[in-house]
Amino acid sequence: MTDPHPERPAPSREDKRTFLQKLAEFIHPGPDSRDELIETLAEAEDNEVIGAESRVMLEGVIRMADMSAGDVMVAAPRMDLIDIESAYDDILHLVIDTAHSRFPVYEGEKENIIGILLAKDLLKLQRAPELNIRALLRPAVFVPESKGLNDLLREFRGNRNHLAIVIDEFGRVAGLITIEDVLEQIVGEIEDEFDIALDEGDIFGLADRTYRVSGDTPIERVNEAFGVELASDPDDELDREFDTIGGLIAHEMGHVPRRGEFLTLAGLNFVVLHTRGGAVKWFKVSPVESEDASGG
Repeated sequence: MTDPHPERPAPSREDKRTFLQKLAEFIHPGPDSRDELIETLAEAEDNEVIGAESRVMLEGVIRMADMSAGDVMVAAPRMDLIDIESAYDDILHLVIDTAHSRFPVYEGEKENIIGILLAKDLLKLQRAPELNIRALLRPAVFVPESKGLNDLLREFRGNRNHLAIVIDEFGRVAGLITIEDVLEQIVGEIEDEFDIALDEGDIFGLADRTYRVSGDTPIERVNEAFGVELASDPDDELDREFDTIGGLIAHEMGHVPRRGEFLTLAGLNFVVLHTRGGAVKWFKVSPVESEDASGG
């Protein structure tokens, strides 16, 4: 007896590729490696199939698969921390000066992170003075340096925590990482709303009276902007070897700079903010305080 309701065959999807397209794909199959895929994206941009920004973002997604929290974290020496015993006014000044939205809070030793303070939660103390800082703390999230950025981004989105403390293999605090740090690997540097452009793209003034300087800024441009003399001897072959501030700082450090590392040179403090492809994308630059300069 035949089935009164025969199963309908699944509708076949029409293959809209032309014969030449099918032949081309047979002769030149898709990329077999990540490097080949990135090369394919570059070719797609050259052929105007995708835009330059789309290619950069797609490359960021691909490269991020090989990156870990330790690659992009803010190193422990550069972390802005709050002591649970600090006075309210001192904490408020730190929040205003750094313009961060979240701060790790420690008790006793800096290694002893007891929670995260959101800057906006300080407003609650204005309305309820009987509260204390400890009552405002959110739980701190700890991740190992080896934590993959893909997994970390998934966790950030799932648990609504936007900051994690990075721990090294010995259980010590190695640094911190935020969701912004991870997203910047895809979309590039995320400019803050308080950035004030001083010129066309290489040096920006920030609200805390420091400056953001692009790693590919010519050394001469830095000399003019800050009134210093970096690599200024034309007879010195070493000086003439570097054209950009990123190249000079990397040479002075003796290795490829990592985020959070810093160097003082010619009366300026250079802090590595963002790196990409083995080169520094952005520095945070500030003049050395007069006390530091006299004591150095």
